[in-house]
Amino acid sequence: MRFTSLVVELIRARPRLVVWIVVLAQAAIWLLLPLVLYRSPPGDLATVLAFGREYQVGTDMGPPLAFWLADIAFRAAGNHVFGVYLLAQACEVATFIAFYQLARAIVGRQQAVLAVLLSMTVVVFSSPSVEFGPLILARPLWALLLLHSWQLIGQNRRSAWFAWSIDCGLLLLTTPAALGMILLVAGFAVATPRGRRTLRAVDPVYALLVVVVLALPYLIWLVRADALALPPLPALADLSARATRSGIVLGGLITASVAIALLAILNSRWFARDVDDTPSIYRPPVGPLAQQFVYFFAFAPAVLGSLVAGLFNQERVFGGAGVALLMSGLAVVVATGDLIHLRRQRLLRTVWATAIAAPAAAALAVALFLPWTSTTEVPTSLPAAAIGHFFDDSYERRTNQRLRAVAGDPELASLIAMQSRRPHLLLDATPQRTPWLSLAKFNETGGVVVWRASDTSGAPPPDIAQRFPGLVPEVPRSFDRLVNGRQGLLRIGWAIVRPKG
Repeated sequence: MRFTSLVVELIRARPRLVVWIVVLAQAAIWLLLPLVLYRSPPGDLATVLAFGREYQVGTDMGPPLAFWLADIAFRAAGNHVFGVYLLAQACEVATFIAFYQLARAIVGRQQAVLAVLLSMTVVVFSSPSVEFGPLILARPLWALLLLHSWQLIGQNRRSAWFAWSIDCGLLLLTTPAALGMILLVAGFAVATPRGRRTLRAVDPVYALLVVVVLALPYLIWLVRADALALPPLPALADLSARATRSGIVLGGLITASVAIALLAILNSRWFARDVDDTPSIYRPPVGPLAQQFVYFFAFAPAVLGSLVAGLFNQERVFGGAGVALLMSGLAVVVATGDLIHLRRQRLLRTVWATAIAAPAAAALAVALFLPWTSTTEVPTSLPAAAIGHFFDDSYERRTNQRLRAVAGDPELASLIAMQSRRPHLLLDATPQRTPWLSLAKFNETGGVVVWRASDTSGAPPPDIAQRFPGLVPEVPRSFDRLVNGRQGLLRIGWAIVRPKG
């Protein structure tokens, strides 16, 4: 007797409902996890908020849109990082819903669900979804760009030109990799007869005008900042090391796709007893153009992004792993065939759920157990609220003025800059990165300088003492981490630069 699980029946009868359930469940996990475990935001999120607070048209961290949205979400949540976490998960939901629409247009509704489930294992495992920034915001824009590109090339829908131009313009305002993403789409269009026929119309000219209008402020900033030049190319002697770096980056992407390979192997005929007595998911035949579209955007962003990362000695794939691997699940579904048999359903569900839950379990283990087994500090364990409140309150009591700026250790200063009064951040070691505040202006308006104290004397490090001559250190302040473990208390040295006048 054939056994068909409720999940398979839901995929057949209500595919869109299944997509919404799994996507929202995954988003809920990564929305609640940082609220419970993280006492400070992960990665560069605090710096993103500090830059977004200034509403600069452009910075050395890239185009401004992600920073502006992060600040808006932060303020909308009452100056709480919950708003930014929610924004990050909204981007994840939008990414997979747009991806589902694209997959449905190519392989039908039911197999589109399988494509979403497979891609989720890769995207969730390969890159964090909590650390909002340009890489997170680029994912839904890339998914929408692919969707509207297929509507133009594969379905000949002229009405999609306007949406396509909006996608390109917003991408240019989001990530430095946007131009490469757009060139990939344009390259595919030029390489195919249907694509060339689409480009012969007048609509691309109007779309290009919309893109230029959207990106014009950032383009003007690039010209004024003299930032249009490419990074320096490596010397011939360094090409071997850069090629190795490309291989390492590409190997990381392949490793992140291991869950898809495992699911495909477990679902193969090798592990099935009754080959013909299994439920199946059917789709209409996929044409050659659709296959070319899927395979090209499944492999080209990963391969070319790894080459660019190696060429310019970057640690991660150009454009981000979430962009490079988004189409991998759809590529596997297209390659499988018109009829996909679901064998060993319980095992497949277990492996898929494990792949989705593994990053969350790893984050839990790092936060709670790593401090007991290692002396490596967990960045998200720093008590950001307590740190910010103490220095904000101390400065106001000493000077009878609110805290306007903070400098010193970039990590600690960024955490203080997140607090309710949002003081300006000065990266005093690299002041060109924070053009809204200079050392002279900081010394005039006053602020707090912080550093990690190695002893109870609280003497500032030599580089900070050199940039702030005459600094009088206060008694260091100690803070408990989320879990201290084998580490001592977090000791922060600090000093007040009093405002002139």
